[in-house]
Amino acid sequence: MRKMLIALLAISTPFFALADNAKGEEKEFSMDGEFGLIITSGNTKTKSAKGKINAHQELEMWSNDFVLEAFYKQDEVEVEGDEEQTSQTTAQKIFFSGQGNYKLNNPDYRLFLFGSYENDRFSGFDYQSTLAAGWDHQLWKEKISSFSYSIGPGYSFAKKETGEDASGFILRGAMDYKWKISDTSTFRQLISTEVGAENTKSKSETSLTAKINGSLAMKVSFLLNHNTEVAEDKKNLDTQTAVTLVYTFF
Repeated sequence: MRKMLIALLAISTPFFALADNAKGEEKEFSMDGEFGLIITSGNTKTKSAKGKINAHQELEMWSNDFVLEAFYKQDEVEVEGDEEQTSQTTAQKIFFSGQGNYKLNNPDYRLFLFGSYENDRFSGFDYQSTLAAGWDHQLWKEKISSFSYSIGPGYSFAKKETGEDASGFILRGAMDYKWKISDTSTFRQLISTEVGAENTKSKSETSLTAKINGSLAMKVSFLLNHNTEVAEDKKNLDTQTAVTLVYTFF
């Protein structure tokens, strides 16, 4: 719980900057939510649901990003020695993160503070939480495309299912590339890695979003989650392909 509170504090810190926007300039805030549900029946019975909320806040001195996502999957499996089937949870994950970027004299040059918390029931970890700070650079931001990266030291709070502590200092790096293919479709590539002595955790999300109308869109995404150090009965790489509906609230 202490590790979660540390991550929450880091994620919430940029909100304190609201008071610093003393010049009264207009604040820009955007938020969208996505949801996907898959139910199969017949020879194979499964239920899976995915939800995600993305929020972006652009202030005079801060540029902030927040993510909250959850994934759940349930399969019907046969009980050994019994013809009946029973429901079994095969995936259950919750993740949230926040990054605040403090703008310098050149607003493309920024200092960032990042915090995250992940609880993946089938990853081999009881929890994984990160606190990092460092340099963030908006290389370019145009009407058609944008690219930014961040890099800096931090600390990973992690505990394996076995009870073994896997915490340690890390070096975190991340990049975000967006390409507006047309007025209705956007490609995005997110990559992050946290390199440490105990474990190196990497994540990649490749997505293509197509607008259905002004507020509603369809998104196809491919996710990769990789840990270098996992239990013997766990795989290093988890993948997820999803088709979701995205609704833009603001």
